[in-house]
Amino acid sequence: MKNVPTSSFATESKRLVDQGAPLVFLYATDEREALGVFGVHAVFSSGGEFTTLRTEVPQADPVYPSLTPTIMAAHWYERLIFDQFGIRAEGHPDWRRLVHHENIPAGTHPLRKDFAWDTRLPKAHEPYPMHRVEGKGMYEIPVGPIHAGIIEPGHFRFNVRGERIVTLEGKLFFKHKGVEKLVEGKSPQEAFPFIERVSGDMVVGHTLAFAEAVEKVCGASVPARAKALRVIWCELERVSAHVFDIGNMGGMGTGFTFLAAQGFRMVEEMRRMYEDLVGHRFLRGAIVLGGAHNIEKVGTDFILATLARVEREMRAVLSVAYESDGLMERFETTGVLSREAAIAYGARGLPARASGVDFDLRRDHPYAAYRDYAPTVLMKKAGDVRARFSLRAAELFESIRIVREALAALPAGPAATELTYKGGESLGWAESWRGGVIDFVRLDKDGRIERCAISDPSFCNWPLFGEIGPGNIVPDFPLCNKSLNLSYSGTDL
Repeated sequence: MKNVPTSSFATESKRLVDQGAPLVFLYATDEREALGVFGVHAVFSSGGEFTTLRTEVPQADPVYPSLTPTIMAAHWYERLIFDQFGIRAEGHPDWRRLVHHENIPAGTHPLRKDFAWDTRLPKAHEPYPMHRVEGKGMYEIPVGPIHAGIIEPGHFRFNVRGERIVTLEGKLFFKHKGVEKLVEGKSPQEAFPFIERVSGDMVVGHTLAFAEAVEKVCGASVPARAKALRVIWCELERVSAHVFDIGNMGGMGTGFTFLAAQGFRMVEEMRRMYEDLVGHRFLRGAIVLGGAHNIEKVGTDFILATLARVEREMRAVLSVAYESDGLMERFETTGVLSREAAIAYGARGLPARASGVDFDLRRDHPYAAYRDYAPTVLMKKAGDVRARFSLRAAELFESIRIVREALAALPAGPAATELTYKGGESLGWAESWRGGVIDFVRLDKDGRIERCAISDPSFCNWPLFGEIGPGNIVPDFPLCNKSLNLSYSGTDL
C-alpha cells in the first residue's frame, strides 16, 4: 500500500491506469478514532499484483479530488462512498444519491463508526431527479421496481423515440441490507452467514473471496486438498449458473422456450446434487473459513456422472439453438458493448470478456489451486448478446474440464485448517461466474471485523446498461438484461 497526498491522489491513479493497471476497487475507511482522518483506497491490477493507493481525508473537511473525470470506473464507487461515509469527491459529474433513496435524511452516513447499526431514521422526502431527454416525439417509460418475473426490485427509466431507446438509466439499492455495517464487530465466523447471503446465487464466489482475505490476515496455511476443493466448488457454481443463463436467455429473453425448458431442467438436477453433497441447493457450506466442504469417493462419482449428462445434453441443446436463424438474429448486433466502453467502466467477468477484454482473476491473480488448474481464458470480440451467449456455453464446458481434472488429482489430506484470528488487513478475491469479487478485510487486535468492504461484479456492470441500451428497441431490453444477468442483491449489499 502506498500513501499519497490528497492533492495527487487523482493524478497518481490516472498514471497507473495509463500504464495499463485498471482500477478494480475503490473503498473508504473511518480512521477518525486512531488517526483523525478518513481513508480512501484505490486498488489497481498491475502485473499479476494489486497496487493500492491510500489517501487521508481530514474529518473536518472530508473532500478529495474526484477520480471519475479521468477514470470512469470510479463513478459509482465515489457516489457510494459519499452516501456511506460523507466523503465528497470534488469534481464528480453526478452528485445524485446512489445507495440512499428519497426516504433517507440528508447527512446520514451509516458506515461511519459513530453510526449505530440499529439507528431508526425519520422518514425524509429528498429529491432524486432521473435523467430526462426533451424534444418532439420523446417519451419516458418507467419500468419497475416491481417486475413481472421473480427477480428482485430495480427501477429502469427509458427515454425513447418510438420504440428506439435513446437513454437508459437504472436506479437500484431497493434491497440494501447493510451487510458491511452488520458484520462490524463480529468475528469472521459470526460474519460468514452474512457473506453467504450477499448474493444468493453466487455463494461460492463471495465466501471464497472473504475467506481468502481472512486467512491472509491470520497467516493461515490452507491445505492443498482444500485449495483444490475450492476450485471444484467454484467451477461447479459456474457451470450451473451458465446453464441457467443460457436457458433464461432463450425462454425469458426471446420466447425460445425450448432453451428454458431444457436449461432449467438441467439446473434443477445440479441443484439437487448440491443439496445431496453439501446440504444446500445454492452451495452454502461449500466454502468454510480455513478450507472447503470435503468430497468423498461417492461424491466424486456423483459429480462426474452428473457433469457427463449435462455436457452431453447441453451440446445437443446448443446445436438446436445455433441452428435457429430467428434466435440468432435476435442475438446478433443486440446490446453491443464496445471494448472501449467495457474498459472505461471497469466491466468485469463474462460481459467484459465477450467484448474482448482479456482479464480473469483465476489466471491473472491466481488463488486457491488455480496455479495447478489454470483455466483457458476464453473471449469474444463482438460484444453483443450472441457473444455473451456463446461465451457462456464455451465457459461452462471449460469449467467441466477443470472440475474433472481437479477431481482426478485431488490431493490427500485434510479439507480445512483451524484459524487463529489476530489483527491485520488484507485483500481477498475470487473470479465468480459473474466476474471478480474483491474483499478488503481489516481485523482489530481481538480478531473482530473493523472494516469489511465488498466489491461485487454486478456493481461494476450495472452502469453498462447506459451503453448497451441506446439504439436498441424497447422489446430487446429484457434480452440485454438476461444476457448480463446481474445481481440486484449483490449490488445493493
